[in-house]
Amino acid sequence: MEVEDTRRRRARARARRSPALPIVLATLLGASLCAGLLVLTGATGGQASVTTTVTRGAAKLVSDESTATSELDAESLYESVAAGVVEITSTVRSQSEAPMSPFGESQSSESTATGSGFVVDDRGDIVTAAHVVDEASAIKVTFQDGTTRSATLLGKDDASDIAVLKVNPSGLDLQPLQLASSASVNVGASVAAIGSPFEYAGSISTGIVSGLDRTIEAPNGFTVADAIQTDAAVNPGNSGGPLLDSEGEVIGVVDQIATDGSADQSSGVGFAVPSDLVASEIKALSNGEAVEHAYLGVATAASTESTQGALVQQVVAGGPAAKAGLKTGDIVTALDETAIEGSDDLVAAIAEHEPGDKVTLALQRGSESLKLTVRLETQPAQTAEIR
Repeated sequence: MEVEDTRRRRARARARRSPALPIVLATLLGASLCAGLLVLTGATGGQASVTTTVTRGAAKLVSDESTATSELDAESLYESVAAGVVEITSTVRSQSEAPMSPFGESQSSESTATGSGFVVDDRGDIVTAAHVVDEASAIKVTFQDGTTRSATLLGKDDASDIAVLKVNPSGLDLQPLQLASSASVNVGASVAAIGSPFEYAGSISTGIVSGLDRTIEAPNGFTVADAIQTDAAVNPGNSGGPLLDSEGEVIGVVDQIATDGSADQSSGVGFAVPSDLVASEIKALSNGEAVEHAYLGVATAASTESTQGALVQQVVAGGPAAKAGLKTGDIVTALDETAIEGSDDLVAAIAEHEPGDKVTLALQRGSESLKLTVRLETQPAQTAEIR
């Protein structure tokens, strides 16, 4: 089947990349590509604000014993978690391309972008989306009660679009949110997102988990595996805020919306970075450490042949896949004991590994079945053109 182009915009830049086929060097450099546009929900640009409000505590459930199902009580959830979410305002200074001033000084300008975040501990650590604070020269955090503090960036990972900030906790009544395991989330489960879409601070939207194990493009051009899809309304201004389960615990960090390119607003198809990925990175990012991801070095698409698997469309010269002997046209059908039915499966399987791990790929090359051993390497900071 034809693979459509995928593009994404950062919060402060519209049309951040050209519509050329993105080489998703991701955790492997290659994932299935979504139709339409994936738009980062950080801000509308300029002076737009992005907030999110959430507080700790279990929310009540409204149970219907006749159907043995439970629905999220939005009022109780909001009351219990709204104080744990913050508004984040980033200031970015950029050098003007205009001629220098008459005094011989280069001209610079400032712009602001806003996003959401949520408190994760009593020390003043706050999780948000990396694209909300990208290239920020100053970061301001506003709490639900209006208190404002300057924040420092402890660490960020553009490959997962997660960042950790820190504010001075002195005098603050911090109410950290709890992370639930995204692995236990089911399609159809009730969820809520709290944030400041289009500068409407403290807004809550509700919906369900529409899909699991989605792949979305990260700010560095690679791929985030196991993203959660939701129909809860998320819009510019929601980025970095929590996606919450019915107990008021965080199952994901709101990151993107899918659109047809006509408007950057909720289409009923939103995505969140899974909480298990967030939890695995918080300690390292809080310590200012770089987070490494495994890398295979191929661009893939779903196989159109009778053999199910991930079709290798391109191989990065000098990358681990090339060194192992993978070729364009190969169909990867398994990684170790994990069956690969498409590109998303391969992305997720690579994401489970660390740089330096050796994996065995089962593949179909024409009429021949092969097995190749690949030593995974460290994902580059940015994707690169494959020619």
